[in-house]
Amino acid sequence: MSFEPVMPPYNASDPTARFLSASCLDFLFIELVPLAYRVTNELEAVAREQEMLADGFGNENDGTTSAANADGSGTTALAATATTGGSSSGVLGAGGSNRGGGGGAGGQGSTAATMMDEEEERQAVFRRLEGIGYRVGQGLAERFTRDRPRFNDTLDVIKFLCKDLWTLVFRKQVDNLKTNHRGVYVLTDNGFRPFARMSAQSSSQAVLLAQPFLWFPCGIIRGALAALGITATVHAETTELPSAVFQIKTVPAKT
Repeated sequence: MSFEPVMPPYNASDPTARFLSASCLDFLFIELVPLAYRVTNELEAVAREQEMLADGFGNENDGTTSAANADGSGTTALAATATTGGSSSGVLGAGGSNRGGGGGAGGQGSTAATMMDEEEERQAVFRRLEGIGYRVGQGLAERFTRDRPRFNDTLDVIKFLCKDLWTLVFRKQVDNLKTNHRGVYVLTDNGFRPFARMSAQSSSQAVLLAQPFLWFPCGIIRGALAALGITATVHAETTELPSAVFQIKTVPAKT
């Protein structure tokens, strides 16, 4: 039995080469959003607990932190809640917040509800997912433009994004590209892959739950553009599943 790596029958520098089952990417997109919510809430719970302990707050103030145990271990109820209640919501699996989900043991309820309001939680998760996507986009652009000629202008970079990079990540090209020729580009994907396994209903609730799944791709776009020398802001939205619209606004280089 040989332990030598199996040589692929294709060119390893080919961006369309399949090193991994495509289902892995589907599972990543499905789990990435609820994972980000769980991590955000658990980290916030730990940070808030540490602040309370540093300020000397005890159980007599608001009931969120228990006194030290009789054995001197100092275990807090807040830490227990972060562990047991931070990932118990059924809504989380659909990409939504875990607010209002199952609480921790003993009816303590959701830790996040007492620590972050819905908008703060949403912004924290957005920054986390967009930042992860940014690093992925940078790596992809650097990896798959290594042997290409230098792009002539911003439009050529956007076309590379719509064709080559989109095919690499989502196995299809962007369906439509529009620009006002003043630094704004609108990309429309009528069959956005991360939405493929979601409900096709066009209700406002389904669209709302789908929105967080656009934050990671926004980061990929911004990171890829940054790696190619273009500073931009990226906003995405969906009004009807499975379509998605990405708006790119480039920032002129400082002279």
